[in-house]
Amino acid sequence: MFPPYLTETEIRRQVRNALEEDIGDGDLTAHLIDEAESARAEIICREPAVLCGSAWVDETFRQFDDSVEITWHATDSDHLNPNQHLCTLSGPARSLLTIERTALNFLQTLSGTATLTRHFVDAVAGTDVKLLDTRKTLPGLRMAQKYAVLCGGGHNHRIGLFDAILIKENHIMAAGSISQAIQRARTLSRNKILLEVEVETLHELREALAAGVDRVLLDNMDNEMLREAVAITDGRAELEASGGVTLQTIRAIAETGVDYISAGELTKNLRAIDLSMRFSA
Repeated sequence: MFPPYLTETEIRRQVRNALEEDIGDGDLTAHLIDEAESARAEIICREPAVLCGSAWVDETFRQFDDSVEITWHATDSDHLNPNQHLCTLSGPARSLLTIERTALNFLQTLSGTATLTRHFVDAVAGTDVKLLDTRKTLPGLRMAQKYAVLCGGGHNHRIGLFDAILIKENHIMAAGSISQAIQRARTLSRNKILLEVEVETLHELREALAAGVDRVLLDNMDNEMLREAVAITDGRAELEASGGVTLQTIRAIAETGVDYISAGELTKNLRAIDLSMRFSA
């Protein structure tokens, strides 16, 4: 079940763009294969991973050649072992060869996001903190990567600029002050949506709390400041820590008592999972 922001229309759009990018006027090399030749293939994971992207693989073959049959042996969010067979494909050999790279690109990229997210989630296991993604995503794959974060056990921050208000340093400078920015945001916001303010000092935190916000983003504060921020806030608003978050630092940040930790690394610095497609007898 996909989250509301990820529709079948969105997946079709992403796949259509990827196919146009790769195939263009046609796959010249595939014409070396007899048009009537059929084949069977397996997609294999070569390392430990978390699966994400099966719907993109299905849609890739559906758009190019819906005669290809796909049988999945794992589902999104599953933990994968090295050399595990993810799915079996059968159909025209030309089609399998033409679509191989586009399908694997989606699968290895989204599985990379899900896998990295799972590592971060595991690092804060036993604490009450929730791991959030950011808007630092690959162009054109925002919704897909947000879904991959969910598959890895993380949570989504705002999807874009349209579904929450996050007042940052430049907004504050343009508006005149934190209080003025918050007051204007309350006036402009017609619906009850998240209102969050980014602060860099404890003085700014106090100003944001006095003005009334739903959440405060504590930007690049050290752990001592984070603990003090938690004490100052005393439950009056949610607290999100961000900036310099790595697998090595996230546990200590979580133990300060903040409610959320956001990490751009989940979607920005991902490493694609090692996958391959192999023809079988």
